Amino acid sequence: MTGRIRLERTCRAAALAGLAAVAAPAMAETQLTLKSASSSSSYYVMTVQLAEMLREASEGAILPTVEESQGSVQNVMEAGSRPGAFLFTSPPNLIDDAFAGNEPFDQGDFDGIRTLFPMPFITIHFVVRADSGIESVADLAGHTFIPGGTGTFCAGQTATVLDLLDLGDDLDMPEMELSGAPDALRNNQADGYATCSSHPTPQVQELASTLDVRILSFTEEERARIMDENPASGAVTIAAGTYAGQDADVETVAVPVGAYGTNMDDETARFVIEQFWQQREDLAEENPWWAGVTPELVAQLSAPLHPGVIEFYEEQGVEIPDDMR
Repeated sequence: MTGRIRLERTCRAAALAGLAAVAAPAMAETQLTLKSASSSSSYYVMTVQLAEMLREASEGAILPTVEESQGSVQNVMEAGSRPGAFLFTSPPNLIDDAFAGNEPFDQGDFDGIRTLFPMPFITIHFVVRADSGIESVADLAGHTFIPGGTGTFCAGQTATVLDLLDLGDDLDMPEMELSGAPDALRNNQADGYATCSSHPTPQVQELASTLDVRILSFTEEERARIMDENPASGAVTIAAGTYAGQDADVETVAVPVGAYGTNMDDETARFVIEQFWQQREDLAEENPWWAGVTPELVAQLSAPLHPGVIEFYEEQGVEIPDDMR
C-alpha cells in the first residue's frame, strides 16, 4: 500500500453503506477468547468493545472472554497451540512469518489461522521527554530509548526502523515491558520509548497529561525508506492537539492489522463478521479508531479467509485475492 492512510472518521463511510443488516440467528453456545494487547493500549479497548458487541448481538450465545496480551507476537504464538475458538489481532507480516515457520514461530501448528476482518492500523509513536533535547529521529543517537515491550512486534519494528535509518548501533536500548516505559521517562531512566497502537493511544494520553513529552516526526526521506522495507505500511499524520502539548502535526508511519481466528466454526465466523460490519459505524461513534476500517482492507491481511466468511464478502462485492480463498 502506498500513499497516505486517512483515518478520519468520515473517510470511507460510503463503502459500508451497502452492508446488509442481519438479525441474530439461533446459535449454539460458543466460548470465544479474544486477545489483542496490553490493557493500556487502544487495541485492548477495542477488543473489549468487540466482546460486548458480540455478547449482546448473540443474546448470550457467544460467551466472550477478553485476555490481556504482551502483543501480537504472543497472540500468534498462542494461535499455534491453544484449543477453543480464538480471535486475536496481529499485523499480517507476523502471520506470514508463522506460515513460513520463521522464528519465533518455528514450533506450533499455524496452518489453521484464518482472516476475519481488518482492524485499525498500528501507528508508530516515538515519544521522548520534552527536556531531552531530542527534536528529530536522528537526534536519538547517543540517548537511552526503549524500543517497545520486550519480544513484541513493536520492539522488532522499532529495531528495523532504527537500523534502516543507521541508528541501531548508536542508542542504548534497554529491555523492559511496555507498561514500565512511562515511569522510566518520568524518573529520567530513559529519554524516550516507542509504542505501536492506533492513535490516540491511552498510555501516551496519560503520560502527556503528566509529563511534557514530544512525539517525533519522520522526515519524508525516512518515511520512504521505512515504507520501501514494508510495502504494506503507509504514511499517517497524528493531528496537532491529539495529545496534550502537541502543537504540530506528527508525520509517522502506520502498519495494517487484522483480526484472525482459529478453531472457529463457520456459523460463528459468519456471525462475527456480519455483526462487525453491521455495527462498525456504531463502534466508531464510541471509539473513532474504527472509522478508517473498510472492507477493501481485507485484501492486505495475508491469511486465507475463514471459509465461513467468503460468501459474505463476495455478497458485498469485496475483491478477494485468489491466495486468500
